[in-house]
Amino acid sequence: MQMSYAIRCAFYQLLLAALMLVAMLQLLYLSLLSGLHGQEEQDQYFEFFPPSPRSVDQVKAQLRTALASGGVLDASGDYRVYRGLLKTTMDPNDVILATHASVDNLLHLSGLLERWEGPLSVSVFAATKEEAQLATVLAYALSSHCPDMRARVAMHLVCPSRYEAAVPDPREPGEFALLRSCQEVFDKLARVAQPGINYALGTNVSYPNNLLRNLAREGANYALVIDVDMVPSEGLWRGLREMLDQSNQWGGTALVVPAFEIRRARRMPMNKNELVQLYQVGEVRPFYYGLCTPCQAPTNYSRWVNLPEESLLRPAYVVPWQDPWEPFYVAGGKACELHVAGFDFEVLNEGFLVHKGFKEALKFHPQKEAENQHNKILYRQFKQELKAKYPNSPRRC
Repeated sequence: MQMSYAIRCAFYQLLLAALMLVAMLQLLYLSLLSGLHGQEEQDQYFEFFPPSPRSVDQVKAQLRTALASGGVLDASGDYRVYRGLLKTTMDPNDVILATHASVDNLLHLSGLLERWEGPLSVSVFAATKEEAQLATVLAYALSSHCPDMRARVAMHLVCPSRYEAAVPDPREPGEFALLRSCQEVFDKLARVAQPGINYALGTNVSYPNNLLRNLAREGANYALVIDVDMVPSEGLWRGLREMLDQSNQWGGTALVVPAFEIRRARRMPMNKNELVQLYQVGEVRPFYYGLCTPCQAPTNYSRWVNLPEESLLRPAYVVPWQDPWEPFYVAGGKACELHVAGFDFEVLNEGFLVHKGFKEALKFHPQKEAENQHNKILYRQFKQELKAKYPNSPRRC
């Protein structure tokens, strides 16, 4: 009997130990499962708000700081300027892609970020108080969900001086608070945007081209200033960086990037070979070909198209500046002033820009001619200022 009792006792002890082991294993399993779930939640959070020096909270604080002062008035007093709505650390020796857009045309940023691998600076114009609010909410949404926006884009805001942009609340407009990815933000912008015809704003406010361009390239040693609906050739930023890093001889040179325009139905060419094929069949033509042929003619497109193919980006030939040439170039300053200051203009062999769609006079908004006349007055004033600034220069605009 004693032996039987001892056996039963040992059996119960073993069973109890086994039950305790099972319980411990269950607790360990639940702990691991909880940890895994927590990691999944954390991963999902970081997918929307990646950990970086510019966290979402920092972006919100940055927006608040930029907007809290009420901005500064430009020299004319007609526009209010908010610098650094979004900021990014930029190497002063880097090549900055500087552009400008109305709120509706910010859609084109997506394509620019795909083609241009370096830093990008954009000045946004909001013609109304509602657009200014939308611009701030967009800045918040894009920086929250688009890693490239946080890492590579600086954004500034300009609006008429009678308006002040509000500190953004991510719940307003409410639809933007529900977005969870960069693509969703651009898709939503596409649904709410109402692009005008060539920057027509539907108001009596003029689109301040010069102010926006100067703001976007502010502080850059090397800037390529383009319209937001243009696309650079693939690898242009890398090629420019390699060329500038290898030599310091480009200090007095404006590096000209030939500009073209393409029918909207065509796929944007990535390299020169693709571009030339489209050029030869009339699907691509020189920029502004149908509006102002002399404005781009000095680039000498026929010579550029027939250059021998090369693997490295480099200057191919020198072009004397002449009025009314409006080249797209890498340098700091305006083309006319660079000419007076003694700069040479050298056309790059492989890189190019392509505007989405043919520019046609009938597609411009009704105020375009008035804007052109106003710009002519400003240009005449600018030329007088250059005479005083460079009194010993034999060159004139």
